[in-house]
Amino acid sequence: MARITIEDCLKRIPNRFAIVNLAAKRVREIREGSEYLVSSPKNEDIVVALREIAAGKVSFEKQTENEAEPEEAAVKAVADETTDTADEEPWGRPSAATR
Repeated sequence: MARITIEDCLKRIPNRFAIVNLAAKRVREIREGSEYLVSSPKNEDIVVALREIAAGKVSFEKQTENEAEPEEAAVKAVADETTDTADEEPWGRPSAATR
């Protein structure tokens, strides 16, 4: 039985954190009843997910800005409002003119 490594997956997705995220999502799909995309008998779901990533069968979908999660949009809007202070110095302390 050949082993699957992160280095095999890095050929398809250049970020280790993205690989972990993608593998976790794929494992959830498999456990919810999705079919295997590669032949991998007697392996656990995580191994199958990594084999699918290394084979190029699984990848991220690109989302447009309109498809972003509502929580992310709300967080971005709040962050934009709080950073709109012209009288403050870059690190957030009031400038001498406002004291």
